[in-house]
Amino acid sequence: KMIDTILATLTPMATLFLCIAIGFALGKTKLLPESSGAVIAKLSTWVIFPALSFYTMANFFTIESLAEHGTNMIFACVACGLSMAMAIVLSSYFAKKRSYEIGVYQYALTFGNSGYMGDPIVLALFGVEALAYYKMFCLPLTIVIYTWGTSRLVPKGKNKSSLIKSIFNPPTIGLLVGVAFGLLGITQYVPAFVMGAVSSIKDCMGPMAMLLAGITISRFNFLGMLKNKKVYWATLLRLIVLPSILIGAIFGLKELVNLVFSLSIGNNVLYYLIFAFATPLGMNTIVFPEAYGGDAETGASMVMISHTLCVLTIPVVCAVVSMLFGAFVI
Repeated sequence: KMIDTILATLTPMATLFLCIAIGFALGKTKLLPESSGAVIAKLSTWVIFPALSFYTMANFFTIESLAEHGTNMIFACVACGLSMAMAIVLSSYFAKKRSYEIGVYQYALTFGNSGYMGDPIVLALFGVEALAYYKMFCLPLTIVIYTWGTSRLVPKGKNKSSLIKSIFNPPTIGLLVGVAFGLLGITQYVPAFVMGAVSSIKDCMGPMAMLLAGITISRFNFLGMLKNKKVYWATLLRLIVLPSILIGAIFGLKELVNLVFSLSIGNNVLYYLIFAFATPLGMNTIVFPEAYGGDAETGASMVMISHTLCVLTIPVVCAVVSMLFGAFVI
């Protein structure tokens, strides 16, 4: 059964990784214009990701689902706090406290790529309804990522006044509008052709995000990125060690809550933890340093190595969780 779970998870992971490899090859061979990465990033940020966020929330974020899955958002807050605490302590072993690099490691050890990687995996493995509940789980993470998280990536002395405003980016706005539509029950009044168009656009999310990852990584020195030994240890922590600690801690907390309040909260939250915290490092460690004049090479190294290794680590982690705690159930 464990092998079956690994193989079932490996297929969509390998598909996404192939898209990264294609993007990397396109970037290295210069078959696409230099501006291709920026164009795909804008298209994903302003159209595809908002469409995915809106569609899932508009269809599945209801008062009933909030009552049923709202506790998972509390678990997400606890997990995020634990992850931040561990990252702050561990980052001092990778970089000097006053250096810019320590902020990159704090971000990298706190957050996985819960959106651009987590969303496509959940959608491929469990479907759009599960994705909606997963995105509910990730709401607290989104707030922390675009406030405390991005502040770790901006060099000292640079203007940080816009960081709080950055939380209201197009994907988050699409999510909030979808939440409003779902809670108010007005999705049914949206013309079918509009929702059909949004549904078609959202299906492009996985391939486009992975192509962008490959194109972005291709801009850096491939062999140079492989030589940073600290990145391998950080990637091991990011993909396996820290998520395992979080899964154990949240499972214990969940069981305690069930016992004290006579509830029956299931184990799906443990899978949400995998896709939020055991996913590879996101692109913010490249985008923000470059935007504010910081060094993006460390972040690029972790992005490349973690995206490569996650093809194997995520199926294994999923299989172990399935064996210990049971399968994911909608």
